[in-house]
Amino acid sequence: MSSFSAEERAAMKEYAAEKKRASKRRTKAEREAEEAQAMIEVIDKLPEGDKEITQAIAQVVAETAPQLKARTWYGMPAWSLDGDVLCFVQPASKFKVRYTTLGFSETAKLDEGDMWPTSYAITALTDTVKAQIARLVNHACGQVSG
Repeated sequence: MSSFSAEERAAMKEYAAEKKRASKRRTKAEREAEEAQAMIEVIDKLPEGDKEITQAIAQVVAETAPQLKARTWYGMPAWSLDGDVLCFVQPASKFKVRYTTLGFSETAKLDEGDMWPTSYAITALTDTVKAQIARLVNHACGQVSG
C-alpha cells in the first residue's frame, strides 16, 4: 500500500509528464509557448471557483511580473524565473482541501528576518488581495515594491 494519496500520485505523474515535455527538442520560444498553453489548459479544466481565482491570480502575475514564464508544476499553474519555479497556485480541488493557495518556492526572495510565510490561503480575489499578490510577486522577484 502506498503512503501517497491518489491526488499526490496524480501530481507526481503530471510532474513526470512535464519533465518529458521539457526534454523535447525545440526552440526556447516554442518551449515557452507550449508551457504557457499547458498552464492555460490546466486552468480551463478547473472547477468553477478554483478557475476564477486561478485566472485572476494569473492575470495579476502577468501584469506585475511579465518576465516570469507561465508553466505547470506538478500539474499546477506556476511561473518561473530563469528556469526555476518562483510561485505556483495550488487549487483547492487539486488535493481536496478547503482553500486555494498561492505558494512560493525557495527561489522567491521573500526572506524577512528569521521566519516568513511562503504560502497564502486565498478564498476570494478582492482588489486588496490582488494588490497583496502583486506586492508579493514583486518582492519574490527581488524588485522593490511599494
